[in-house]
Amino acid sequence: MSTERANEFLNSYNERLEAAEAMLPLIGRLWRNNEVPTYVYGIPLHLKSPTDILKAHRSARHLARQELNAVETYEVIKVISEMNLSPARIDVGKLLTRFQEQEAEKSLGTFIRGELGGLPTGQQPMRAEPQDVVLYGFGRIGRLLARLLIERMGGGSRFRLRAIVTRPGGADDLSKRADLLRRDSVHGPFKGTITLDRDSRGMVINGNLVHLIYSNAPEETDYASYGIKDALVIDNTGIWRDRAGLGRHLQANGAAKVVLTAPAKDDIPNIVFGINHESVGVEENILSAASCTTNAIVPVLKAVNEEFGIQSGHMQSVHAYTNDQNLIDNYHKKQRRGRGAALNMVITETGAAKAVAKVCPELRGKLTANAIRVPTPNVSMAIINLNLGRKTSVEEINGYLRALSLGGNLQYQVDYTTSPDIVSTDLVGNRHASIVDSHATLVHEDGDKCTLYVWYDNEFGYACQVTRLMEHVAQVRPQVYPV
Repeated sequence: MSTERANEFLNSYNERLEAAEAMLPLIGRLWRNNEVPTYVYGIPLHLKSPTDILKAHRSARHLARQELNAVETYEVIKVISEMNLSPARIDVGKLLTRFQEQEAEKSLGTFIRGELGGLPTGQQPMRAEPQDVVLYGFGRIGRLLARLLIERMGGGSRFRLRAIVTRPGGADDLSKRADLLRRDSVHGPFKGTITLDRDSRGMVINGNLVHLIYSNAPEETDYASYGIKDALVIDNTGIWRDRAGLGRHLQANGAAKVVLTAPAKDDIPNIVFGINHESVGVEENILSAASCTTNAIVPVLKAVNEEFGIQSGHMQSVHAYTNDQNLIDNYHKKQRRGRGAALNMVITETGAAKAVAKVCPELRGKLTANAIRVPTPNVSMAIINLNLGRKTSVEEINGYLRALSLGGNLQYQVDYTTSPDIVSTDLVGNRHASIVDSHATLVHEDGDKCTLYVWYDNEFGYACQVTRLMEHVAQVRPQVYPV
């Protein structure tokens, strides 16, 4: 009996693996030719290995509580590939769940064609010409944005990363920059190829020529001389945060708009994608993507406020150390941050409460916040204590947040974990702005107070939010189906 059981498991795995291998070329063509990325409950299938695809199915089983089979997914992918869809984001996992729940006795192919029949067809680009994108600064966030932008380019008809701007370096600067992009101590190796084109002082990243431009000031950069026009400049330096400073980018020849990857000052809109991105008009040419912590807590706070009401609360950020801190004890202009980052827990300030009020005015004056930096290089946590407007329970609030992660407008911002043993390193590379730890949720015995533990990859998850905002500004973010 044990041998038969073992063979049963192995045969089942090999069948699913074969299906995953068979769907790879179809997924690739959908992504490159039609700009149609495919997902299983928010987990991307394009640019993945067969085992990655099988792991995505297992993750969906834990989150959605649905048993999805890669053999059926392959059948769905085949049908979609025959429909010649225009750019759209298709969640195959959710389509399969809908099929399993249907009462009518339709075949899988008939069901999928019916569900997607209203989507536009034909390989129609979303823009007449791809949006040129420039990364101004190439630190932690800049390099992750480069990875994400190259990954999301597909066939290159929506946008293209054209240049990276840094201060002048040494003779081997291009090689060093390329090596930092190839290998990352936290996020691992770059999944692709990088070669150097020294004649144009550029890197050829997965076939895309990206120029390395030296500049000491934003207004001195001549993008047009590199064939770049109407560029969306993503400022990763954080040096300039007001309208006067960031406006210097717009004086550069070939630049059209600026997105800052830090909280902005003045009247510059601070945007958390998924929350208030629709409030920005096309005429706005300077935007902020807010901070990683703001992106992590705002989606959860807004959702909880809408369902339960928030009377007051306090947010404690437990944040990985950053490059702003000292490696060993040395002078720092801010209190405590001068002490060795890898050796100490460091209490520091955060502007998260004020930032929340900018993005969600309905929460103005209701929250306080502080922060502590801890000796880990990435992945942070927000501990959110809330006084609610009505009574609830752990089961109700967890069920609400789980449903939020599975569908609706915040499904790409809020993730939900059911693992009782999850720790910070397990969440490196998570693409969501925030991840609710369901096993840590607390509700006071009176029912009107709760504590939520929200993880976030303060580097990669934040970079994903910046990329979503960039796609929105460039008007190249495909329709999501099913919602």
